[in-house]
Amino acid sequence: MNKILDGKAVSATLKDETKEKIEAFKKKYNREITLAVVLVGENPASQIYVRNKIKAAEYVGIKSLSFTLPKSVSQSETESLVKTLSEDQSVDGILVQLPLPENLDQGKILSLIPPEKDVDGFSSQSMGKLTLFEKGIAPCTPAGILYLLKNAGIELNGKNAVICGRSNIVGKPVALMLLKENCTVTVCHSKTENLEEFTKNADILISAIGKPKFIKADMVKDGAVDVGINRTENGLVGDVDFDEVKKKTSYITPVPGGVGPMTIAMLMNNAYLCALRRETGGF
Repeated sequence: MNKILDGKAVSATLKDETKEKIEAFKKKYNREITLAVVLVGENPASQIYVRNKIKAAEYVGIKSLSFTLPKSVSQSETESLVKTLSEDQSVDGILVQLPLPENLDQGKILSLIPPEKDVDGFSSQSMGKLTLFEKGIAPCTPAGILYLLKNAGIELNGKNAVICGRSNIVGKPVALMLLKENCTVTVCHSKTENLEEFTKNADILISAIGKPKFIKADMVKDGAVDVGINRTENGLVGDVDFDEVKKKTSYITPVPGGVGPMTIAMLMNNAYLCALRRETGGF
């Protein structure tokens, strides 16, 4: 019988724990933790995500600074804002909401965020630490996925994990994190031939390929653990055909209410970690 990996419930507990840590931080260091959030354009989904992140920040006790730029903003103007926030000693973390408009060089803008303020964990330094299995800031969605799996008591050691998608935001980092947990990891992508041969052998299947309901029941092993998420302009729709696949799995994430809430909870924890590192030099 399948069980639902309830990200909404787990994230609520995690946010409460983060809230307690932030209260202790404020008492010890006598200061606020400040998160700067930059939104470019009027993408409806991005606007919702930003509102949810600001709401979560308020709940856990993080001060948020919100900056909204028009879609027509220039590369130089966007870079100038990020540089200003990077140099601002009162700012502990910087979040640039993705995706950015096509006229902007996303990679160059993100590279301007100092590693010590990189709450998204996208910097080269953060990714390097992930590759070396060192402590650092991990990307929020992969960290949320791993937290969900561990919180449910799912055995990872020695399991066959298949990742569908090789993005820097989800696919690559979650593959590294599962490798650290001693999984045997396979990363599939748009050029993978005979995808079903890989997914059918997965004890743990994670799909982040951006194709709603792409993973069907005949692609999934009986008793597998399935995690899927897909962001669209109209909101969240799972990569996994939930109603069909849930009949075969031992655990499955719903969309919404699965990985999405965990991503935001991990972002709050990352903001706390960035502030802690600034005070102590470590985590």
